[in-house]
Order: sequence, then structure tokens, then C-alpha cells
Amino acid sequence: MFLRLLLVFVILAALVGGLAYMKYEQVTAQIAQFSAPMPPSSVSEVRVETQRWQPQLDAVGNVRAVQGVMVNNEVPGQVETIRFESGDRVRAGQPLVQLDTTVDEADLKGLQASLELAQLQIERNTKLLRDRAVSQGDVDQIQAELSRARAAVAAKRALIDKKTIRAPFDGVLGIRRIDIGQYLPEGSGIVALEALDPVFVDYKLPERHLAKLTEDQAVEVRVAAYPDQVFTGRIQAISPTVDQGTRNVQVRAQLPNPEGRLRPGMFAKVATLLPVRERVLAIPRRAVSFNTYGDSVFLIQEQPADSETTAEPGADTSPAASDTAPKLVVTRKQITTGAVRDDLVEVTDGLAAGDRVVLAGHQKLRNGAEVQIVQDAGMAPGELDQAALAPAQSPAEAGDGS
Repeated sequence: MFLRLLLVFVILAALVGGLAYMKYEQVTAQIAQFSAPMPPSSVSEVRVETQRWQPQLDAVGNVRAVQGVMVNNEVPGQVETIRFESGDRVRAGQPLVQLDTTVDEADLKGLQASLELAQLQIERNTKLLRDRAVSQGDVDQIQAELSRARAAVAAKRALIDKKTIRAPFDGVLGIRRIDIGQYLPEGSGIVALEALDPVFVDYKLPERHLAKLTEDQAVEVRVAAYPDQVFTGRIQAISPTVDQGTRNVQVRAQLPNPEGRLRPGMFAKVATLLPVRERVLAIPRRAVSFNTYGDSVFLIQEQPADSETTAEPGADTSPAASDTAPKLVVTRKQITTGAVRDDLVEVTDGLAAGDRVVLAGHQKLRNGAEVQIVQDAGMAPGELDQAALAPAQSPAEAGDGS
């Protein structure tokens, strides 16, 4: 009996010892794993560069025709002939619509007959006046009747001429609103006429920018219909007053439009170009962490690698093998940003030209973390230089009034 109990105790002790040894090995392995240095984080980098910077004031506006009217009739009448098609290009003075003039032409013939009679009477009475056969008063009365007859004929001819409705200026017609045989009361809309070359773009800017605006200043315009095309023009006029409700100043730019792509009523994004600035520090926006307490970047710096290394048996201990490259560590750096241009942001303080900053992967970093550099697939070499050619705006200006 005693031997059996002893055997059970020995077996239990062996099992407990084995389990304890396995647990010890697991804990030792975990401690070794956590005590090992963290592998470097993979990040991409970009260098701070100096750029030629084109500042701009952004706003939104509307395209307007230099001249645009709704062609209408000055006198009432019935449409006899329509001499245009919707969308036609017309010249100033070109006939568009002919109203019926049958009654007016008949009236004109009667007035012309009265004029001829008055002319004959004045000639006859002038001869009789020389012979003292009529008085001067009779001659004056006939002369007045002749003047009235001439005025009546001129008025009737003017009325007939107004029934031929002509284009007031060169331009493009819209959609016609009338039909043959339709009676048009005075002032009826017939067709829209717009002069499309050049065109105006009206927009507004906050009053604080008034000192930066001058007539003939360059502007660039983009519209949704042609997103890849930039239309250039010049400021033609600046309003002499500031709107008291919005504190904005009205600006009008004029743009050539030979192809007629800009149409009145289009929504336009307007960039008013300011003088070029040289040697501006710039980095991509995604390299910056924007926060309410300040903007920052991760600055990449080189540090000497740890010299204390344990050589394994049989390892190469020659000087060439013992040399190790310096490691790269990151430090969070507070910066001050300025104008924004596409994917670039201006750095006004905190960095210098040539500094290396983390472009992608900074979300997982902390101060003093070791990193390794990998190629960023989102930015090809030279992309920063190409982006520098676009105009710039400041964050405050980007939200300024329309």
C-alpha cells in the first residue's frame, strides 16, 4: 500500500514539475520577445524645398455677357415673317422679325397725298402773294399745314420701320418665343441676344483684400463644364463701395471668349493672382498633422547606431563587418503654416530647406521612434516640383466670401 501511494506521489510530482517547466519556458520566451527592440516603422519621406509661389485670392462668381438683352417690339403688330433660327449668330442691324404693315402703308399713301397737296398749295399761294392776291396769313397757314403733312409722313415711315425688328448688336440668339401669325403686344419678348466675346465674370472679395486689388490685375477662371481648362482675363472694374451687409467688395473681370465656351449664368471659380513670391518653403499637406493646439510634422534625423553588440560564435568580427549605418529616428516638431496651394502648404516657421519629414505613416509614430524609409506610391519623384507651378491661397482666403 505504501509503495502504491509513493508511486502516485512520484507520478504527480513529475507531472507538476513538467507543467511548471513548460510554463517557465513560455514566460521566458515572452519576456525575451517583449524585451527585444521594436522593429523600425516603415514610412515615406519628403524634403522641405523652396518654391516659387504664386499667391491668389479665391472666390466664386457668375459669368455675364458684356451685352445681353431680350429683343422685343416697340410697337404692337402681327408677326408676318421670322428671319432667324434659334441659336443663330447675327450682326448689328440684321432684320429678325417683320410685323404686318399693310394698314400702315395704306395710311402712308394717304399722308403722302396730303403732303403733295400741301406742297402744291404753298407753291400756288406763293405766286399769288407776289401779285397781292392773297394775304401773308393765308400763306403762313398753308406753310404750317405743309409742315404737319411732312411730320405725319415721317412719323408713319418711322412706325413702319419699327415693325422691322433688328438685332441691336452682334451676338448669338437664344430660343425664339414667337410664331408666325402671332399678335405681339408692345414690349413682347421675342428672343434673347447675348454678346459672348468677351464676357464678364462678377465676383466678391472681403474688404480686407481691397488694398491688394488693382485694375488690369490678372485672374484665372474655372467652370464645371470644362474642369481641365483655365480661362485667363483681367480685372476691368472694382466697385467704389463696400457692401455694408457682407463687407465684401464687388469686382468685375473681363475675359476673351473667342470659342464661346463661357456662357452667361455659369458658376465660376475665380482666382485673383497676387505678386509672385520667391523661395517659399513648402511641403505636401499630408505630411502635416493639423490640430487645434498647433500644426506639427515628424522630423527625420540620423543618430549613431548602438556600438554595443554581442558577437555570436563564428561571426565576422572584421572592422568592415562591425561598421553599422546610422539609424533614423523621428521627432515631433511644431510648425507654423501659411498659404495652401493644391497639395502643398507653406511653412513659415519651424523647418529649414533640406529638412526630412515623414510624408506617410506618421499616424503610428511617437517621439524617438526608429523608422526605415520606403518609397511612397502616392507621390512620384519630382511631383513636388510640378505642383509648385500652380497658384496658391492661404487657409483664411480659401473660405472667403463669394
